[in-house]
Amino acid sequence: MKPVIYTRGQALPDLLDQRILVLDGAMGTMIQRFRLTEADFRGERFREHPRDLKNDSDLLVLTRPDVIRDIHEGYLAAGADIIETNTFGANALAQDDYGLAHVAREMNVAAAKLAREAADKFSTPDKPRFVAGALGPTPRTASISPDVNDPGARNVDFEQLRASYYEQVEGLVEGGVDLLLVETIFDTLNAKAALFAIDEYFADTGRRLPVIVSGTVTDASGRILSGQTVPAFWHSVRHAQPLAIGLNCALGAALMRPYIQELNRVAPDTFISCYPNAGLPNPMSETGFDETPEVTSRLLREFAAEGLVNIVGGCCGTTPEHIAAIGDAVRPLPARAKQRAFFYKEAA
Repeated sequence: MKPVIYTRGQALPDLLDQRILVLDGAMGTMIQRFRLTEADFRGERFREHPRDLKNDSDLLVLTRPDVIRDIHEGYLAAGADIIETNTFGANALAQDDYGLAHVAREMNVAAAKLAREAADKFSTPDKPRFVAGALGPTPRTASISPDVNDPGARNVDFEQLRASYYEQVEGLVEGGVDLLLVETIFDTLNAKAALFAIDEYFADTGRRLPVIVSGTVTDASGRILSGQTVPAFWHSVRHAQPLAIGLNCALGAALMRPYIQELNRVAPDTFISCYPNAGLPNPMSETGFDETPEVTSRLLREFAAEGLVNIVGGCCGTTPEHIAAIGDAVRPLPARAKQRAFFYKEAA
């Protein structure tokens, strides 16, 4: 296996050997707290746009950057080592639903710059902060038919996914991210298109950033939506030599635990990430989820004490309070040890 030479994020492998790093929490939960209106999402630039734009959270990096900056800084103040760009749906396929596919690349550049500025503001020599460029799964799936009467039907193909992801990666790297996070994977074929686009971008530009791959086990079956078990998922993406492999979303930490244990077993030579929801959904809760910071942090501390994780954070329903509690809980514990099958070198 050839060494992986990073041109950005070079410090991450060594830091992950030394301690558990903390990822930020949910973006959507925090945006909801601002109770934004349709006018907020539109801003002046998109005031006359013919489609409704409320809930296009990625657009806020252009129309209400102050809101996104405030959220980033809240997580950084809570102690997050890594913050994600507000780009979960900032790809041409997702933005096409709003008639905004043509501004997807611009969204990624703007989002990365916002996160970069916030991370730099809070970074110190003893505690550097990193920006992860978030690439979500898109609202389409290459493996599953959207029509129950036609199993062979598809609403997207591999090339469309590849092109959309390539454009997103271009924008994120231009904006200044340190690593790329392919997350909330429910269809491994979609993820393969993202990883192909990332590798293509690396080959085209000579740049190489660390990549984290995070799947989503949707229920007690222990499988992602397109049908793979956790070990099968790992073996499908390990060729990309990710810095870390992990799970996020869909489940709270208690239900996610056996799948993280399984991932720890089958991927001993790779770092492990885990950022669960704050329990299961509850529409009557303020954040939509019931788990308090004390509960989520206690569960993730147990993961760390068992030697299962290198990166922990929160997904849906988590807040800066959750992230602060998680950081306090895992900070005294050692990082999960891994076997060195892959090698990392700084760029000359």
